Amino acid sequence: MLEMSVQNPPTNFPGPIDPSVLYEQEQHISSAIWEGQDRGTLRCHEHTSKIDGWKLTKKQIDLVGKAGFGYFRLIGQVSLNNPLISALVERWRRETNTFHLPSGEITITLDEVVRILGLQVDGEAVVRDNSVVGSNTEICENLLGKAPNSDAKEIKGGMVKLGWLKENFSECPEDASNEEVERRTRAFLMYLVGSTIFATTSGNLVPLLYLPLFKDFDKAGNYAWGAAALAFLYRQLGKASMKSQGTISGSLTLLQCWSYFHLNIGRPELKQALSHRFPLALHWKGRLNTQTKSDVVMYRQKLDSLDSSDIDWTPYNDLDSSSIPENFRGDLTLGRSRTILLCMDKAEWHLPDRCLRQFGLRQSIPKDVQRRETKNNEVDNELDTSKRMDSELQEWSNRWQNIVDVVEDGDGTDESEYTTWYSNISRKLVHRRAFAPSQFQESVSEMMKIQEIAYAASTEDLNMKNKLALEKIKALVDRYLANRVEGFKVLEKRKRSSESSQNDDEPLN
Repeated sequence: MLEMSVQNPPTNFPGPIDPSVLYEQEQHISSAIWEGQDRGTLRCHEHTSKIDGWKLTKKQIDLVGKAGFGYFRLIGQVSLNNPLISALVERWRRETNTFHLPSGEITITLDEVVRILGLQVDGEAVVRDNSVVGSNTEICENLLGKAPNSDAKEIKGGMVKLGWLKENFSECPEDASNEEVERRTRAFLMYLVGSTIFATTSGNLVPLLYLPLFKDFDKAGNYAWGAAALAFLYRQLGKASMKSQGTISGSLTLLQCWSYFHLNIGRPELKQALSHRFPLALHWKGRLNTQTKSDVVMYRQKLDSLDSSDIDWTPYNDLDSSSIPENFRGDLTLGRSRTILLCMDKAEWHLPDRCLRQFGLRQSIPKDVQRRETKNNEVDNELDTSKRMDSELQEWSNRWQNIVDVVEDGDGTDESEYTTWYSNISRKLVHRRAFAPSQFQESVSEMMKIQEIAYAASTEDLNMKNKLALEKIKALVDRYLANRVEGFKVLEKRKRSSESSQNDDEPLN
């Protein structure tokens, strides 16, 4: 009877041994890298370079604060380290919405969005406002006072150019009417979110879906913008972690600053020690004195070699929390909420129970995560959109009832069970050391032997399950050898031999 199992994988086997958690491994970029198909550095889309070109009046600044972006607007441009971001993406798994490092999972949590970006994470979900009706042109004329010209390509597929917003609304006259002030402030907020937390890979466009949310500034201030920013970033990380992708967008400032706090990899030297500034991203604003720049391969190798002791799991413990405004402090507890984050059509799980070390706790084996139901896991691409959206909104409304119960570190909980479990389900390595010629030849030779045995095996006495298993073995070995020049020749020879034995009358191809 034919059986397939991996009891004692080789020491350099990257994982996962048990694919039940990381079930998308074959589509993940780490698989391509392991096979020598390195895509290099991602194109990182965040368009913050021209935000400081907006000149806001005091009235506008007050409205921006009322809408929930008073602290966030201060961050401005943060110089991105594209190779570092690319290496981090290679460790991201959208099956769990966490980074899988060699010693355990870690992620960006809601409380960190508050600390780093200064956005509130509690409040109403950021979803489509159906109370504002009309065409895109009508909505723009109503809320901005003018509409982009489709003939001039200022609007495309429900998205408006950031350049059009800046060109038409970036300077507000001091004597402008209240209505004009509000219109120009809405344009700024659209530019702000479109170039940062909701930046798209399109390069310079922002969806008009967000504009109705800024109709009423008081109401806008009740939205959980930070939770939406994290949902959007989770989605972009998930997309970019697939081998077919070459770009990433979303709040890359959040991702990079988060990395600086937890990992001493590519971290710039601060001109002064961390102070009580809020939000924390201000410490990394602009261009800083960086360590020797590395390429994505170097960062990849450093992440592969990280030990648990190399990670700062709780980097904010030594910072004075009094610098966090009082109206934000209550939101920090949501960092431990096992809930669903929403941003328009995007719904993403927030799973702090997988990263308890970030709260100073010992890690236990976490709950299973519900598998992604559709290709993109978007809530508006099925006939039961309304039903699914209601379910996601209900999950978010229960966020305060789903705070992960914790027991403080030192309670005697043993992490050995978790460590064993994690080593079986995770992808330990991304970087693959180059084969010596002799090792490569030996590898191909052994695969050829397996291929020979597989094609020679009789399927007469096998049940359907084992026949399928045998065919899977053949396909895997064929694919391995087909990617190598000599292997391709062997594959063609095997196929011709197989076809010939099945029908001697058929000519060889």
